[in-house]
Amino acid sequence: MLELNPTGAATPAGDLIKDTSEATFMADVIEASQETPIIVDFWAPWCGPCKQLTPALEAAVTEAKGAVKLVKVNVDENQAIAGQLRVQSIPTVYAFWKGQPIDAFQGAVPASELKAFIDRAIEASGGQADGGLSEALDAAEQMLTEGAAADAAQIFAAVLQEDAANAAAYGGLARSYLELDQTDQAEGVLAGVPDDLAEAPEIEAARAQIALAKQAADAGPVADLRAAVEANAEDHQARYDLAQALYAAGEGEEAIDQFLEIFRRDREWNDGAAKAQLFTIFEALKPNDPLVLNGRRKLSSMIFA
Repeated sequence: MLELNPTGAATPAGDLIKDTSEATFMADVIEASQETPIIVDFWAPWCGPCKQLTPALEAAVTEAKGAVKLVKVNVDENQAIAGQLRVQSIPTVYAFWKGQPIDAFQGAVPASELKAFIDRAIEASGGQADGGLSEALDAAEQMLTEGAAADAAQIFAAVLQEDAANAAAYGGLARSYLELDQTDQAEGVLAGVPDDLAEAPEIEAARAQIALAKQAADAGPVADLRAAVEANAEDHQARYDLAQALYAAGEGEEAIDQFLEIFRRDREWNDGAAKAQLFTIFEALKPNDPLVLNGRRKLSSMIFA
């Protein structure tokens, strides 16, 4: 089960948003900010921009799922607090952490700037601005690396329930199904990806891995294909099939070298199939994978030789 805050449940709105006074400011802001960043909204009933900002601020704080809290100060009723913090116009918003103001802005701001302000406060406290989703994704990736694909799939799916536009979670869930030999389910995940995420790197990587997995299912015996290549070095189809079989067998480096050899001998063979397959492999792997870095370097040296 994915836990997005210490209790594993959403923090009640009443615990996230409250009004304060001069009598309770110390407890509500200074003391409370020792554990959680506190956003302080200075407002007044007659303030037009406040009526626009405060609801947006409440929504943004609620969306942060307990990573920050909001305390509202009516300046008409609490002039001493406003004076101490030199609030000269409203709305004015402060972020407090460990009893100290760490950031502030004045006036109504766009939603994007409001989110960035809250994210900075969360990050300053060592928290995660996405409510713990990044941490969950990292954990799922680690599980997938260690072979716990079913557990990883559960976490990726839970992240998608919280954030239906998370490309990394879509890609991770598809790769988890692929690891479980459930190719149809993996393709189903990618079929459900929103159009605006279709070309995200995480989606492209998962799509490439599915393509490679399908090719691996049709790969022939490595020994037979190797013998065919040794018998005729110009048999590009045999070498291509050998490269696919090698990749399916986990011999990625040699597979890449065989595709590169085809490209070296005849870069236009089969409409540039060897180069296309190399790019598919590069997309399936992480950009900083040594196989990708070395393979791209070798390919570039051939192209620009």
